[in-house]
Amino acid sequence: MADLKMRIAKRAAKEFKDGDIANLGIGLPTMVANCLPEGVTIVLHSENGFTGLLGAPEKGQEDVDVINSGGAYVTYAPYGNFFGSEESFSIIRGGHVDATVLGAMEVDEKGNIANWIIPGKMVAGMGGAMDLVVGARKVIVAMLHTQKGAHKILKECTLPLTAVGVVDMIITEMGVMEVTPEGIVLKELHPDYSLDDIKAATGCELIVSPDLKRMEEE
Repeated sequence: MADLKMRIAKRAAKEFKDGDIANLGIGLPTMVANCLPEGVTIVLHSENGFTGLLGAPEKGQEDVDVINSGGAYVTYAPYGNFFGSEESFSIIRGGHVDATVLGAMEVDEKGNIANWIIPGKMVAGMGGAMDLVVGARKVIVAMLHTQKGAHKILKECTLPLTAVGVVDMIITEMGVMEVTPEGIVLKELHPDYSLDDIKAATGCELIVSPDLKRMEEE
């Protein structure tokens, strides 16, 4: 499972160019920061109030005043800036975040996303997701293709929506998909899977690109 998540993170990291401002969701998306291609440095934004987010501190070196939006202790770069939530969300809502990578419970062929609540179950809450998916210039969903065999990419989401028509790209262990007005276009397929495999694991019709490429991990 860890290897599959790393495969997804490595592919998602290829979507960034040097100098981009990015926001990475909790869980799998945080792995993207450790997978950036050589020569690419991005500025990570944390919606709880700073830019210049780095990784976890060494044990015993935690600063209790520096946490990410998921509540975990983190470090920050020399160029880091700290500010209030109102300025942090102004950065997001003002369109200053180049891309966000986040997970999802469901995505559908219209680019709708559900990633914040399952009715009747306790979950962490939406955090900044509702703002990020409408404020970031590019929205990349990075997730495992299915949940215990159940479809996560659907014709229509069944869970409460976080936002409507906002997803640009879906990256899973099976392939890379682009959301278009015509539907979800399969652009890259991982060699571990066949076209029949990914179609069977997807709850809507996939449009196969005539220029379908091999999904690269490195």
